[in-house]
Amino acid sequence: MKRNHSQVTFTLKKTRVPPVHLNNKHLAQAEDVKYLAIHLERTLTWREHISTKRKQLDLKLRKLYWIIGQKSQLSLENKLLVYKAFLKPIWTYGVQLQESASDSNIEIRERFQSKVLRIITDAPWFVPNVVVIRDLQVTSVRQEVCNHSVTYWQRLNDHPNNVAKSLLQRPNYNRRLKRY
Repeated sequence: MKRNHSQVTFTLKKTRVPPVHLNNKHLAQAEDVKYLAIHLERTLTWREHISTKRKQLDLKLRKLYWIIGQKSQLSLENKLLVYKAFLKPIWTYGVQLQESASDSNIEIRERFQSKVLRIITDAPWFVPNVVVIRDLQVTSVRQEVCNHSVTYWQRLNDHPNNVAKSLLQRPNYNRRLKRY
């Protein structure tokens, strides 16, 4: 099986970087790359990754609607368990790396979570999303991102590999790339 190798330089600069060679072979410059099912863009906006995950979530929700929808005879606890077992792992995969994602990208996941929780509870339109989340005792997307990030950085700090620990010494590790 032949593999196409490419490289991405994470930057906001519009100019091309010098060519990169590995074992005397030129590595093609790419705007984004998919690695371990995570889309990494050169500007680290996470737009492509979150968009892909949202499409995947919509497809999975359609398949599960018969079991969590309003006509389902399943109890509320079991519907919530279906959400946590089948849908939540899709949007939480790799979320610890996305702490730097923009608010609009985080809101995409929040809207999906609110949509699913409203389907599960059959909540009327006038009930605020925060009330549904509070009543179901589900953590918000922002809190989930924060919890996963804190756990990730703690595990990185306790890692026996000194190279992994050196990643913590970079200033502003959780900031997005900004032009100014």
